[in-house]
Amino acid sequence: MGLLEITKLPTAENAVIHLHPSDNIAIARVSLSPGQQVHVEGRTIAVEDPIPAGHKVALAAIGAGEHIVRYGQVMGRARIRIEPGRHVHTHNVAFEELSFAYDFPTKEVGYPPSPLRVPVFLGYQREDGRVGTRNYIAVVAASNCAAHTAELIAESFDPQSLPPNIDGVAAFPHGEGCGHTIGPDTEQLQRTLGGVLNHPNVAAAIILGLGCEVNQIDHYMGHGTPRTDRLVGLTVQGSGGTRATVDAARKAITGLMERASAEKRVETPASKIVLGLNCGGSDSFSGITANPALGACCDQLAALGGTTVLAETTEIFGAEHLLVRRARNRQVAEKLLGFVAGYKTYLKRFGGSFDDNPSPGNKEGGLTNILEKSLGAVAKAGTSPLMDVVDYAERINAPGFVFMNTPGYDPVSLTGLAAGGVNLIAFTTGRGSAIGFPTIPVIKIASNTAIYKRMRDNMDVNAGRIADGDGTIAEVGQEIFDLLLRVASGEKTSSERLGHKEFVPWRIGPVL
Repeated sequence: MGLLEITKLPTAENAVIHLHPSDNIAIARVSLSPGQQVHVEGRTIAVEDPIPAGHKVALAAIGAGEHIVRYGQVMGRARIRIEPGRHVHTHNVAFEELSFAYDFPTKEVGYPPSPLRVPVFLGYQREDGRVGTRNYIAVVAASNCAAHTAELIAESFDPQSLPPNIDGVAAFPHGEGCGHTIGPDTEQLQRTLGGVLNHPNVAAAIILGLGCEVNQIDHYMGHGTPRTDRLVGLTVQGSGGTRATVDAARKAITGLMERASAEKRVETPASKIVLGLNCGGSDSFSGITANPALGACCDQLAALGGTTVLAETTEIFGAEHLLVRRARNRQVAEKLLGFVAGYKTYLKRFGGSFDDNPSPGNKEGGLTNILEKSLGAVAKAGTSPLMDVVDYAERINAPGFVFMNTPGYDPVSLTGLAAGGVNLIAFTTGRGSAIGFPTIPVIKIASNTAIYKRMRDNMDVNAGRIADGDGTIAEVGQEIFDLLLRVASGEKTSSERLGHKEFVPWRIGPVL
C-alpha cells in the first residue's frame, strides 16, 4: 500500500484525510490510483493522478495564483490551474514568504496553579534544584584538538564494570573551539559546552583542552563557575601528551565516581521534567499523527508544572503567527519574532531561504514546502501558552511551553536543547531518523506504521496507529506521557540501546 500500511481496509470514505473544513486539499491516507473515487464532506472526487500515501489531492479547482490551504492555513499558491483529483505537490505549488497581521496578546497570561496531585518519577536531585534522569560522567573536549583524546578516555572505561548508579562515561568530541572569531561565535560555543558540563544528567565532568586553542579551559574553571567541585580541567599539552592525558583523566574520573555512585534515584514530581521537542525526517503524516500526539502529551506535562521546549526556528517559519497568539505577553511574542527576523538575515548572508529546509526525503514523504512543514511541526508543542523564548543553548528556567532559537538540523538542534538543560527529548519522525545524545534519553515517535515496523530497533512509539484508525491523538499522547515517566526513571530508549551519541555545536561564524 505504499508508504503507509493500513490495518483497516481503505474505502472511498476513509482513503483521504481532510484536516480542516476550509482546506481545498486532502491527504491520501493510502496510495491512490487514477479513476479511484474518494468521498469528502459529501463530495465525490475522482482521482486523476497516481498519488502516494501522505501526498495531497485537490478537492476543488484551484486557479493559478490561488491559495492552497492545509490545516486551515495558507501553505502556498497554485503555479497553474489545478483540477479536482489532481496531485498537489512541488510541480504545481509555488512558495512565497507570507506577511501576517500578528494578533499580539493584550494581557498577561499567568502560570497555571499547581495541581494537588502530580505523577512522579525516580530521578537524581541536584544541588541547584534541577533533577537528572541519568547519572553520567562527561568528558567534554574544549576543541577539536582534544576530541580524539576525549573519546579515548571514555572508551577506556568498560560500561559493564562501572560502579552502581553510573550510566556511563560519555565523550563530547566536536570540530570547533579553535579558528573562531572572538565574539558571539566563541561565546555561543562556551555557552553550549558550559551547559553540557553543568547539566542535571551529569554527575561530574572533565573539560579537556589541547592547551593553545581559542577556547581555553580556564573559561569553565575557577571562581564564579558552577559545580567546580565536580569539574576537573586538563590539557593534553600540560599532561604530557595523549597517553599521559588518558591516564590522568582516568585517575580523576575514578575519584569523581565515588561521589557519583553514592547518588540514588528518589521519587520526584513530573513537574521536574524538562522535555526537549524535535522532529527529523518528517513526512506529511508527522503533522497528523506524531506531532499532535506529542502535543497532547506536552499539554498534560505543562499543566503539571513541567517544561516543554520547542526548537528549530527554521521550522516555525510560516507558523510563527500561531505562536504569537499563544505568547504569555507582548514581550515574549516580540522576542520570538526577533529570532525569526534574525534568522532571515543570517540566511540572506549566505544566499539561503527558509524553503531550503525541506529535504528530498521530506518532499518524497508529501511535504511540499517549509510552510506546510512548519504548520505540522508546531503541533508538537500542543496548545499551551508560550511562556518564554530563549536563545540557542541558553538556560531554560520557565515552566510550561518554551521556545528555543535553533537550526532545524537535528544534531545541532538537539545539542542546543541539551545545553539549555532538557533532561529528556521526544523526537518525531516520518522517514526514519536514527539520532540520540550522549547523556540524554531520546524517545523516537514514528508518524506512520510502515516506518515503525521497518526501523523497529530505532522506534519507541508508533503514532501511525492514529492514521490506521487504531488509536486517537489523545490515546497516543497518553502513551507518550506514560513512557516519559518510565524513561525518566531509568528505562532505556531505543537510541540509548543502540548507542547513538550525536553532538554537534552550532558554528555561526567564519573559519579563520
